[in-house]
Amino acid sequence: MNLLSIGGSDPSSGAGIQSDIKTFDLLNAHGLTVITAITGQNTSSFGMIEPVSQKILKNQLDSVMTDFKIDGIKIGMVYNSEIIKTIYRELKNKKIIIVLDPIIKSTTGGLLIEKTAISDFKKFLIPLATVITPNKFEAEFLSKIKIDSKKSLQNAAQKIQSMGTKNIVITGLEIKNDQISDFILEGKNQYTLSSKKIPKINHGSGCNYSSSLLFSLANGNSLKKAVKFSKQFTYNSIKNAKRVGYGLDITQIKGKDLIHTELTHAINKFIEIKNIYKKIPECQTNFVFSKKIQSQLKIF
Repeated sequence: MNLLSIGGSDPSSGAGIQSDIKTFDLLNAHGLTVITAITGQNTSSFGMIEPVSQKILKNQLDSVMTDFKIDGIKIGMVYNSEIIKTIYRELKNKKIIIVLDPIIKSTTGGLLIEKTAISDFKKFLIPLATVITPNKFEAEFLSKIKIDSKKSLQNAAQKIQSMGTKNIVITGLEIKNDQISDFILEGKNQYTLSSKKIPKINHGSGCNYSSSLLFSLANGNSLKKAVKFSKQFTYNSIKNAKRVGYGLDITQIKGKDLIHTELTHAINKFIEIKNIYKKIPECQTNFVFSKKIQSQLKIF
């Protein structure tokens, strides 16, 4: 599976292109990248942004689109109108799953899109998206609706939906003290999925979420199942976050959690098989995960 991340470079590897590549690799997908901007940031502060030229952006897009079969695309940081319009022109006629992660502001404080580019973001990129994944702040920013009730949450999602995408996932909602919830508007259907909250500020969970969501959708899962998969994947990444620099913890996915994630994914695929219950014996069945062991046979 080939998954393409279009976004900014984060030298701390906590978020952005570098984070997406780590996620794709951990999920056994081949990650491709198109860089929209170079940022100077670390776990403590945000420095400079240098957007790439339209020429090199188009060349990157052309290079990957002509040489690889792309199974899914994640669009992250886009920064300015020139970048937005170039991406739109290259992707507008492509029938590919697109997860749009509206990167507005860095966890460390930097504004990651020019204010003059917001209208073009809404006009050109949101209609391209299979699903858009704003957090509460980003949903308020795009909809211009303060989310402080169930009704305002619904209104904000519907406002974003009216911009051209059918599916909206508003992430990271603190509806209950011990839970973190995602509100999903899927066409005309709406529902909320919740999980245990980890009280830890981190760098990278948003990218972990959107890139793992893309992986699950590209595997043919429904949006609801893909969100469940991403929530578990992201939960593990936050639980294992560690202090690498002097500032915020960077999210991590460890091997044991990856095995659990892969096994969960395999079970979900298994139970989707039509009438599979007829193949289960009365004594029930167990699922196990076994990794390949390389032979270390010595020849004397």
